[in-house]
Amino acid sequence: MKQILLRARKEPFEVVPPEEALLRNMIADNAGNLLFSVAAHKILETDDTKVTADRFLIDLRHADRINERYDAYVIPLANAFRPTYEPILIRLTQLIRRLRIPVVVLGVGAQATLHYDTARLHAMEDSVRDFVSAVLDRSPSIGVRGELTYDYLRGLGFRDVEVIGCPSMFINGDRMDVEKRRAALDETAKLAINVSPYVKRMGPVVRHHVERYPDITYIPQDIATLELLLWGDPDGGVDPAEDRPIHLAHPLFRDDKTRFFVDPWPWLRFLATRDFSFGTRIHGNIAALMAGTPAFVLAHDSRTLELVRYFEIPHRLMSDVEPGLDAAQLYEEADYGPLVHGHAARFETFTGFLARHGLDHVFASPAPSPDFETRMDAAAFPAAVTVGSVRDMSDLRGRVKRLRRRIYRMTRAPWVRQTRVILLRGMARLTGRRAPAEGDTDESATDEEP
Repeated sequence: MKQILLRARKEPFEVVPPEEALLRNMIADNAGNLLFSVAAHKILETDDTKVTADRFLIDLRHADRINERYDAYVIPLANAFRPTYEPILIRLTQLIRRLRIPVVVLGVGAQATLHYDTARLHAMEDSVRDFVSAVLDRSPSIGVRGELTYDYLRGLGFRDVEVIGCPSMFINGDRMDVEKRRAALDETAKLAINVSPYVKRMGPVVRHHVERYPDITYIPQDIATLELLLWGDPDGGVDPAEDRPIHLAHPLFRDDKTRFFVDPWPWLRFLATRDFSFGTRIHGNIAALMAGTPAFVLAHDSRTLELVRYFEIPHRLMSDVEPGLDAAQLYEEADYGPLVHGHAARFETFTGFLARHGLDHVFASPAPSPDFETRMDAAAFPAAVTVGSVRDMSDLRGRVKRLRRRIYRMTRAPWVRQTRVILLRGMARLTGRRAPAEGDTDESATDEEP
């Protein structure tokens, strides 16, 4: 049995309550991350291959154990070439340097502007070079998401670069069944909208659709909104007149038209019931396409634009979006022919990349095992989190108690105490006060992972 270690926050069949998903950040800040990690798991796990999630743990002390237990380390990434991700990229590079097994990057993207300006990446070029060099020492090539990242790495001097897109698009293999179910959209349409909270131009777009379409559902992906749904908005720090759905007074929250999914399978099942999905979230719309629902991307940066261009997903640049934009217009102009007809060739490119890296895939068999779907359908995943999650005050009090107990255990963990000692010593040097000694910490506390 071949053993693959996959960079993923959790196992696909693992059921985690929303409160724990928030506390442990099981969505890695964005639920879209779960979509491509689950897709990679499904694609790579075969009758002869076992896939295990690394849970985003990067511990250099585990390098020898990884070398002994696994045959390959597969790393699907999003927009990892960005300044805020640089510390993790450096840490990953350090781990990869200690590995003797193949390391396969299953799609990585550079974060740039809508016009592909990579100037903000100049300061981290050494880190990017180190990472790519480490990967290419253990792999024949590196897989990137699209044209921008391909040109960026080629500009840094690397030649073994292949555009493979994102594994989330291949969760159904070479099958792409997307077609319009209605001749046109009207006020009776069932819409799904997704919004990147920081894209201010989406405010008027959201307001327009809330006013016109009664059956509209907002599907957020960011951890801040999950926290808002579960714990409420105690400080009320956002202007209630703000058109973006970032406060509980917004109509999409007030009227219970928001659904947050902490697992991909219920997310896909829900999107299959919608007539149309649109917005700025690339994986929010990829999820719709994988569910067979027409989707339209409003591209606001390079990471979304290079993917929609590669897969020929209907899209507009966010800079061209006017406040009065209507979903009916997007639906009418969307042509899914290039997406559908070109999918098989893109899947062949993707599986060819896997073959060159010594990886099998579940779709190689004429009749892939249904085991993955069977297990996913059988899993008791939690329902979508809604605004109703904070309306039952007795339940909220219970969750607060559980949170307090968890925080207490976390603060007793050795790594927290050690960090406290380091901080206090630093303050002591600045103030001249006595620094705490090693014996000032309580070594009897349990060592529980936060």
